[in-house]
Amino acid sequence: MKNQSVGLARIIKATRYSVKGIKAAWQHEAAFREEIIVAVLAVIVAFYLDISVIERILLIGSVMLVVIVEILNSAIEAIVDRIGSEFHELSGRAKDMGSAAVFLTIILALVVWSVILWQFFMS
Repeated sequence: MKNQSVGLARIIKATRYSVKGIKAAWQHEAAFREEIIVAVLAVIVAFYLDISVIERILLIGSVMLVVIVEILNSAIEAIVDRIGSEFHELSGRAKDMGSAAVFLTIILALVVWSVILWQFFMS
């Protein structure tokens, strides 16, 4: 029983850290707040559309992926900023790559939504 409580305690702690991270992203990252608002609206639209379960999962999953990658990008930026404010090529590269990951994820979401909505309106 002790092993289960340790495992459960670990899960509870991890959940608290995750909630703390989401709160920090909401409080400190404007892009995260904007993407959450878009994601909520997108989820509502996805449930409104008369589409298959797989299509709905793709629509919702693609916008949630944007939010997830934005959190990772924000974490990269926080670490780089913590290290120092002076310019360093590697710091700039890390921030640029994180931004590129968000950009590519947004492109993916746009493609998924475009294809599914195209099929929806053309059928």
